[in-house]
Amino acid sequence: MRIFMWHVHGSYQTALVQGSNEFLLPVLPDRGPDGRGRAQTWEWPANAIEVTPEQAADEDVDVLIVQRQHELELAERWLGRRPPTIYLEHSSPQGRIAEMRHPAADRDDVTVVHVTHFNALFWDTGATDTRVIEHGVLDPGYRYTGELARAAVAINEPVRRGRVTGTDLLPRLNGDVPLDLFGMGADELGGIDDVPQARLHDELARRRVYLHPIRWTSLGLTLLEAMHLGMPVVALATTEVAEAVPPAAGVVSNRVESLRSGLRELVQDRDRARECGVRARDAALDRYGIDRFLADWDATLEEVASR
Repeated sequence: MRIFMWHVHGSYQTALVQGSNEFLLPVLPDRGPDGRGRAQTWEWPANAIEVTPEQAADEDVDVLIVQRQHELELAERWLGRRPPTIYLEHSSPQGRIAEMRHPAADRDDVTVVHVTHFNALFWDTGATDTRVIEHGVLDPGYRYTGELARAAVAINEPVRRGRVTGTDLLPRLNGDVPLDLFGMGADELGGIDDVPQARLHDELARRRVYLHPIRWTSLGLTLLEAMHLGMPVVALATTEVAEAVPPAAGVVSNRVESLRSGLRELVQDRDRARECGVRARDAALDRYGIDRFLADWDATLEEVASR
């Protein structure tokens, strides 16, 4: 099957481009937000193919996947038509709960795919055909050493996103255990700016524990990747975390003091940290494995393409 899709979410699309489907990825000379083409910091297989606007008009496309509202109109301009369409929604809704209406609500020409059941519950999609395909992670392998008695936390744009990503909690959680912040814009807070995925995995796995202080975003892929690496987890019990992280994998709580003590205890008890990390990896492999993810997507793509 041939899928037309913009490169928006690199980690997610690294999983999605695995398998047998071809993905046509719009590319522009400046490789800006509407023309990034193939990933530059992730390794993608040969079935992820760059196409220019001129080439796109001549391509056979079975399904269009959009991830931003303006892509619906953009696709019609690039392709000269609009194939059967999936709106892939990565994010949790923002604002008052009574006003959390999805931009693709009440449409009969779009299927909305959410990445978590939490997001599907909180977004109002009206009568639009809607389903959930839970995350899938390309297994980086067990890499945990825990050699550094520190906690790792990954947040992109931590200053701009602030309370949403729990950036304000970091000083309160940094008392007993030093934190190493990774992500785009992390250098603004003395952290480590965006690094290639393979190196990030190695760096995370050297830390004793992974901290997930997110208040209100979709389930973080880096959290799931850390679990795959074999890292124990300390996380806020918000959005989908309570389902994704079992009690045996670490500490999940909305009490800051419980999070602080969880970090301290796991850093001090290396054997317990390793055992929690093994449990975290088992849970992640069981629920967020790549084979289940691709099978769910193949079934949905076939269904949408047949309409």
